[in-house]
Amino acid sequence: MKQGTGRWKIGVTLGVLLATATAAAEGSPAQNPPHAYPAMAPLAQYLMADRNAEIALARSAAPKAISDDATVLVLGPHGYITAVKGKNGFVCLVDRGWTAQFDFPEFWNPKLRGPMCLNPQAARSILPISLKRTELALAGRSKEQILQGMKAAVAGKQLPPLEPGAMCYMLSKQGYLNDDVGHWMPHLMFYVPRDADWGADQPGSPVMLNPQFHDGPEPVKVMMVPADKWSDGTPAPAM
Repeated sequence: MKQGTGRWKIGVTLGVLLATATAAAEGSPAQNPPHAYPAMAPLAQYLMADRNAEIALARSAAPKAISDDATVLVLGPHGYITAVKGKNGFVCLVDRGWTAQFDFPEFWNPKLRGPMCLNPQAARSILPISLKRTELALAGRSKEQILQGMKAAVAGKQLPPLEPGAMCYMLSKQGYLNDDVGHWMPHLMFYVPRDADWGADQPGSPVMLNPQFHDGPEPVKVMMVPADKWSDGTPAPAM
């Protein structure tokens, strides 16, 4: 979900990762201090005290025709819990920074909020990755320990295989994807095998490569396509 600065500037998220949403050229040291967030902040800084506000933020990831009937998760002290049971197979939640690539300088930034709404295929095959990372983060694991935990989960086949057609909406104008770009711009994320080639980042291509999983063990590549409207139907800024 999250990213540095560059041509399109995004922070995951979260990406993610969360998506992310993320894939920019490296910023200068002045723009992205490499250790601005060297460790996890107190847990309370990652939580949202107003549960209804988190539900609304999660739903802002997608158009109401999708998010109104989606399951909504909110982050609690021990992980995500179901706040609203949906009926269309989509799952909306607000991603945090630890679902980004492991070399992301804002991995532990407690301000990051990445509203995303996963389609049924992604809810079954991508969401478990986010939930596992969240479990490890909230257990007090370091970034390196989370990486090793994810490697063990992949090696032990504890995570489901990627499903064809997995994607998510990130169309919220209320998110916060990194300290440089805030909510950035609306976009769609598509989860594909590592060897997939969509012509991402080529001159004239609308497809961008998101590095959310580039340094992790998850066998997933994330492609992003900008959208021209936010989830509320208002026009997006020009790239």
